[in-house]
Amino acid sequence: MKSAVITSIPAILLYSILGGHVAIAEEWKIDKKTGSLTIYSQPHAGSKLKEFKAVGEIDASSRTVHKVIDDVEGYPNFMPYTAEAKVLKRSADSIITYQRLAPKIVGDRDYTLRIEKKSWPAEFGAAYLNEWRPANDQGPPEKPGVFRVKVVNGSWLLEPIAANKTRATYRVFSDSGITVPGFLANAISETGITKLFAAVRKRASDPKYREN
Repeated sequence: MKSAVITSIPAILLYSILGGHVAIAEEWKIDKKTGSLTIYSQPHAGSKLKEFKAVGEIDASSRTVHKVIDDVEGYPNFMPYTAEAKVLKRSADSIITYQRLAPKIVGDRDYTLRIEKKSWPAEFGAAYLNEWRPANDQGPPEKPGVFRVKVVNGSWLLEPIAANKTRATYRVFSDSGITVPGFLANAISETGITKLFAAVRKRASDPKYREN
């Protein structure tokens, strides 16, 4: 689950309809644009690390893409750096999952997350919002030699913009304990996000996720 153009984008994102958030003033800057994927960043208070938002189109229905995102047990087979992923508890609107990452440049990292799921009708199908936050107290204890990540918050917003096309918005802020300068840690995050979108796009073409 893995962290310059001088265009500044001030915005008020009203998520009160989507996920019960209060309106928060945000200011994003485009960091990277490749094809249909645009990666934005903004400072995060009290941290040298940035918060990231990536927006890209996926050639599949929102339902198909959500099936890919929801296939947590399958993450080791297609998600970048994911070595282990277990669902500890699943209900209709939430998942408790333990995940261990094995980046090549540092030692293993792990965490337990609570993922809250919402959906609502949209013009070309359904829109989906998955939001996660740490839930380490509900997962296994820390393991020797594995860094326990305590700050990892994010979301996937999947909006159908045509019968078989989805606009996906991925947001994340995390501190995985990598002891490198902030600019390098942020560059690593950008690379990871690019790989993440590539993996989801590829997986969404697998017939097993397609609607019957």
